[in-house]
Amino acid sequence: MATIAAVMAGVGVGTASAVPVAVLGGGSGIMTADSAGTGKFECTLTTIGYDAGGRLVGLTAGHCGVPGDLVGAEYSPDSGVVGRIVSSVPGLDYAVIQFDPSRVAPTNHVGNATITGLGSPATFPGVMCKEGRTTGTTCGITYGQFFQNSKTYTQICVVQGDSGGPVLAGTTLVGMVNAYLGPFSCVGPEVGTDIGAILDDINRGGGVGTGFAPIP
Repeated sequence: MATIAAVMAGVGVGTASAVPVAVLGGGSGIMTADSAGTGKFECTLTTIGYDAGGRLVGLTAGHCGVPGDLVGAEYSPDSGVVGRIVSSVPGLDYAVIQFDPSRVAPTNHVGNATITGLGSPATFPGVMCKEGRTTGTTCGITYGQFFQNSKTYTQICVVQGDSGGPVLAGTTLVGMVNAYLGPFSCVGPEVGTDIGAILDDINRGGGVGTGFAPIP
């Protein structure tokens, strides 16, 4: 596994250097660092696509970084810095990443996850699955929404690093992984934020990410 320092080693690579393109999609491992290149978090990309302004953007969990943080592709460290976090919303716990299209090739398929569209979360006793950089593909029953309409609780196994992972009903993206409840991972329920609530919030705020749609 690449270290954060290795992923961020491409900071300042000149235009004359041949920089490999990182293939990224929902479920890809990403790493964040501050503007000095100091590593911060290992997380998972929720999805990637284009906004209404034609910018290549993606989503991840909000606690994975703050605006201005650098983003690297875990399994393509030679690609260096592939994007930056442009906004982070603590309440819904999501962040918007603007990617460098010269360093990223977007895909809708990573591991066992394929994203073909957006939808509402499953309800009890439906089953949803997630793709995470730490635990890969895991699935579990849906308990539903209890405390906040933007949050869904499932029995999907998640651990540190899976934050931001896409939560899927088949090939439909319905949310992102944010946390698990209780002292032990994969025992307490997973808490995820509905993708609809995230996109509605982005569209209300305007700017990068407005009108986002995942690549087909």
